[in-house]
Amino acid sequence: TLTITGSGYTTTGDFLLSNRKINPARSKPVSLLLRASVLCNNASLSGDSEITGDPTEAALLVAAAKAGIHKPKLESQFPREKEIPFTSKRKMMTVISRHKGKYIISSKGAAEKILPLCDRIYENGRTRKLTKKDRQAILSKSHEMAATPLRVLAFAFKESQTPRNPEKGLTFLGLMGMSDPPREGVHEDIKQCKKSGIKVVMITGDHAATAAAIAKELSILSEGERVMTGEELDSLSDKDFSSIVNNISVYARVNPEHKLRIVDALKSHNHIIAMTGDGVNDAPALKGADIGISMGIKGTDVAKEASDMILTDDNFRSIVAAVKEGRAIYDNIKKFVQYLLSSNIGEVLIVFVAMLIGLVDPETGLILLPVQLLWINILTDALPALALGVDPPAPDIMERKPRDPKENILSRPMLSDIIFVGVLMCIATLLLFWLTLPSGGKLAMTVAFTSIVAFEMVRVQAVRTKFRIGLFSNKKLLLAIAISLILQLAVIYIPSLAFIFKTQILGPWEWSLIIAASAAMMAIMWIKDRYFSSGMW
Repeated sequence: TLTITGSGYTTTGDFLLSNRKINPARSKPVSLLLRASVLCNNASLSGDSEITGDPTEAALLVAAAKAGIHKPKLESQFPREKEIPFTSKRKMMTVISRHKGKYIISSKGAAEKILPLCDRIYENGRTRKLTKKDRQAILSKSHEMAATPLRVLAFAFKESQTPRNPEKGLTFLGLMGMSDPPREGVHEDIKQCKKSGIKVVMITGDHAATAAAIAKELSILSEGERVMTGEELDSLSDKDFSSIVNNISVYARVNPEHKLRIVDALKSHNHIIAMTGDGVNDAPALKGADIGISMGIKGTDVAKEASDMILTDDNFRSIVAAVKEGRAIYDNIKKFVQYLLSSNIGEVLIVFVAMLIGLVDPETGLILLPVQLLWINILTDALPALALGVDPPAPDIMERKPRDPKENILSRPMLSDIIFVGVLMCIATLLLFWLTLPSGGKLAMTVAFTSIVAFEMVRVQAVRTKFRIGLFSNKKLLLAIAISLILQLAVIYIPSLAFIFKTQILGPWEWSLIIAASAAMMAIMWIKDRYFSSGMW
């Protein structure tokens, strides 16, 4: 067992045997193994760390380069004749090369796929018959390496006078394992998903032991839970699989077509499924999932076309960020709807109830002029309402369980809250109008006009309190409120505008009434949301 030092795709590193440096070029078994890993390879390495192609294959080229074996030079000596490509079903790949009048066959793949094709083993500079004991030892070692966890590949070769039957009678060369650790921060993201009520399921073609080790490291697999392999999945009927699918978090040694079966089984339990994929064969599962997510960097065009979302950085963290953003947008839509409906219902009730009970300006027969109502809607339905759309997410937004997809935006609790606020605004406005009416109808109308604007500025902040969002967290909203209030002051105190809007200058007494009523409304709405609302809405 040799250890190759170094990380990433830099080609500097040493070969260690029992912590002692060795020269791999002087070891024929090592040279043959590395040669097979380079010949049976479709990646390319340029410079010291620039790769093209599959990262796993690129890691093999890096290992060989550390031993002085470089693909361009080797392929010039061993020109490729034919390739039998890797597929998810075969789980192996074979390349036929020519060298000095002979055919050199190099194969790589899963140990359980390569070993049945081998009848000999290369050991101590010669080949001998591969025994049953050898096979058991190799599979045991492969399992041991996979549990480390390493991504393990087996390699074999043969020299032949003919290219026929290239995958028969191979000579086993050895195993190579590479570390492919999770990206930094993924563990925290998966924990965040669990808090959010999102179950993360790992589906991989890797060895079951590798999948289990990584899944445990990432807290996807708990103690006592098992890993299901593609072979086990094939042995189950759809009904039997559906009965246990909720208890499986890790699938190993699976084919892309298994993904669609997993999606269908989970959807039969009414789960909302987001499926990731990058290959051509992943397209059916991406299409079948509620949200298909393809990789933007290493994803194929077919996968991207079949998906609903493309990750430009191929990073799981981006999915978690998208969930958070989606929840924040949905919250802001609900705030927007609740704010506008409660404000507009309040305005309708004020005009209707005032006319019904005769609480109006004696001269005009109205509590508000049409131009004043239009101005209120311009001030409140424009800047403040739009600013709600960029409200920051609630601190606990990723600790909530997913909402019911059938839930209406206008739920019953939300409608009751809209009506409550509309009635409250109506009562407060009519009360202020009545209190100031003895001082003149025009003054009382100005008080009602201004109090509605003030109440709606209070309302736009109150609708955010149930989300535990700070009053000063949205600077755009604060600016919108400030602009709206300044414009309202302008139509009161600028004579030309006051003439158009039929307003009268308000004194300290009128302002104290408006401010007191606004503060009381804020307190009532806060108490109701804090102590008398069931759930978020």
